[in-house]
This record gives sequence, C-alpha cells and structure tokens, in this order.
Amino acid sequence: MNHTIEEMRLKNGARGLLIDVPDATTMSMQFHFRAGNRYAKSKDIEQVAHIMEHMAFGANARFKNESDFEFEFTKNGAYRNAYTSDLSMVYEADCADFEWDRILDLQKLAICQPRFNEAELNAEKGNVRSELTNYLNDHHRILWPRVQQLLGEDVLTYKQSLPTISAVTLADVREHHRRTHTTRNMRFVVAGKLHGRKAEIKRQLEDFQLAEGERFEIPKDELKKAGPCIIRRKSATNLTFGLFMAVPWELNDEDLDAMHYLNHILTGTMHSRIFGAARSKGLAYNVSAYTATGFYDSGWDITGQVNHEAAGDLFDIITREVDCVLNGKIKESELNAAKSFALGRYQMGAQTVSQISGFYTGRYFADGFIKDYYKVPEMIKNVTMERMVTTARSFINEDKWVLAAVSNGEKHDLVKLNEKVETLFK
Repeated sequence: MNHTIEEMRLKNGARGLLIDVPDATTMSMQFHFRAGNRYAKSKDIEQVAHIMEHMAFGANARFKNESDFEFEFTKNGAYRNAYTSDLSMVYEADCADFEWDRILDLQKLAICQPRFNEAELNAEKGNVRSELTNYLNDHHRILWPRVQQLLGEDVLTYKQSLPTISAVTLADVREHHRRTHTTRNMRFVVAGKLHGRKAEIKRQLEDFQLAEGERFEIPKDELKKAGPCIIRRKSATNLTFGLFMAVPWELNDEDLDAMHYLNHILTGTMHSRIFGAARSKGLAYNVSAYTATGFYDSGWDITGQVNHEAAGDLFDIITREVDCVLNGKIKESELNAAKSFALGRYQMGAQTVSQISGFYTGRYFADGFIKDYYKVPEMIKNVTMERMVTTARSFINEDKWVLAAVSNGEKHDLVKLNEKVETLFK
C-alpha cells in the first residue's frame, strides 16, 4: 500500500508519526511510554509495570469495570492490547475506519483516566502470577532473562520476578502511572486514511490529560563475557540452547541489514548452511539466527533445540559455518538469493495498515529514528559480502558472549559444546 508519513511534535511534548494510507479501510494506533519493568521505583516491586499494564483496560473515568469497557471498545470489532517489556509499555488498537475517532477517544480514556481499584489489582496480580508461571514451563522464555543477566544487564529472571508481585500495592500502581505516563514520555503512531483528519487527531492528542513530565533515559549496562550456563529442568528432555553474542554499540542500518541476510543464509531456509544442513542430517527440527540492535548495544543470537545425542554434531556444523563466514567464504549466489528473499518479504510486508505501522514503530519508539520505507529496495541492493563478513567479525572480536541452555543433563555436556564454540573466538 502506498503511504506518506509525517512526524508531529505536540505542544505538550509528545511526539509521533501520522501515516496516511489513502485506500485504508482500517485505522491502527499505538502509544508508547518508557515505563517497563526497569522503570519500577524499586526492584522489590519490579512487576508493578506489568500489573499496571494488565489493569490498563479496567475501570476508568467512564466505565466501572473491565467488562463494561471491553464491551464498548470491541462492539464493532475493534482490537486492543497492551504489552510490557524491560523498557516499554505499549497500548495498541486496530479498528474499522468508520469508528476511528471513537476508538482514539477510548484509548485516551484508558491511558489518561484509569481508576485503579483493589479488586482489579488482586485479580491482575493473580493473572500476572499465572502468566509468569506459564513462562517457567517455556524453555525458550526462561533462557533469555538469565542470559541478559550473564551478559551484564540489570534485570530479574521470571523466578526472581514472581515474589515481587505480592509486594505491589495500589499506591505503587498509581505512582508508576503518574511518574511514567507523561506527555514528554509518550510516543505514538497513528496509521490509516488520515486525509482531512489530521487536525482532529492533533486536537485529541493535545488533549491527553497527563502531566508534561520528562522523557526517561535508557539504562546503560556494562556488557561482559560469561562462561557456559545450564538451567536445569527435569522436564527438559532435550537441549534448548542459545549462543548469544554482543557488541557495546548500536549497529547502523547497513550493518543490521547485512546481518539479517547473513542469518538468512545460515538458518533461513531448508537449504541454509546451518539449519538446512542440520535438517538434512536429522539433527535438529529448528535452528534460528537473529540480530537486533538496542540503544547502546547489539546482539547476534543462534538458538534452537537439539536432542542430547545429536548436540555435538549440530555444534560442529554451527562452528564450521560461522568460521566459514568469518573467513569470507560466502558465495555471490547465496547473497543474491538472500536479497531476492528480502525483496519479496518487503513487498509482502505492506498488505495491511498494521503491517505498515509496524515497519516504523520499533525503531521510532526506541530512538526517534524514522525509517524510509521506499528506500528499502535500494538498501537491499547495496548490501555487500564485505559488510556482512566485517559485521560478523565484530561480534567475534568483541568477545562478549555466552552459551546457555535449558536441560535435564549435566553441565559438563554443555562445557564440551562451549569448547567447540570457543574456537571461533581465538
């Protein structure tokens, strides 16, 4: 879908993007605050952000409880959700074009005029406790926060977060909302058919009844290398593993694109170097590679699951293929295939208003950078093998990494796998 984009800076300090999609029949809107778990006033109540997010669509100035508000919000098919991460709290909604102003007004009501009450607090404490307990049964989920800690990030694991739930009071929830939900700390993206509507959208956004406040700083951690770590679970009948590598800087768009295409070459298809080779030998059902960049650092991860008896052979493939990359052994045909795949996914990625909005939100909410959608084909074309290899080498040269796994086995088994991986860093 063709679209145009405009950044709007409001007098109250809020900033956001208006994305005009002329042929749209739906509207998508997201509101972001730096209000996640790491902005809790104390680690003792770390889950206050998560609990507050669960209460976000509960009682407010016009509706006495969540059920009444939910009925009104969704009566014409509108979708709404909210989520919390270490840094962010995001409210999102999609609706039919004919009711965009009604839904925007209801979003404003939920964000600005909640009426937190004891009954909903107690209910959502139980729901959050259930959610985190569920995560303890998801081996991929429990792996990541432990890895964050090992690499130097100041976060809690799910097991450590659980006891903080009971300590959260209604006063804590209200304090967290008051401190974090301010106009200067708010970013927004509204996408849909906006012609003739921008003035009304601006008026509604200027009318958000929040204090001006401040835009919070992103916490900065000192990254480090860690030895192999095993999280023992009796129920873990195989090895859920991750090789996590980090560099203490933000990758630029060119480096990030290069790593995305390298990951595709390594694990993106059934004929990829690592995943494809593993599948052809019957070693692993799934292996993935992923690269992301944050405010101060960036990560390159290779993750998957493997049966214990096949782990050694799989890690031989991983180390062999990463070593080939580090030595520049990438074929031109592989790079061209990755570019072709990326171009196809790019063209498929703008079929809905929500997809278009999603292209911009992650980066804009993180650091205010506005990506240029129409330059993507040129950026794909410009990726080179040299940049791919150089960026991959930077992760190895920085030597900040950890191999971690969830398993019912012994640590010495992981140590043997770690020794294979360690050869890459020498």
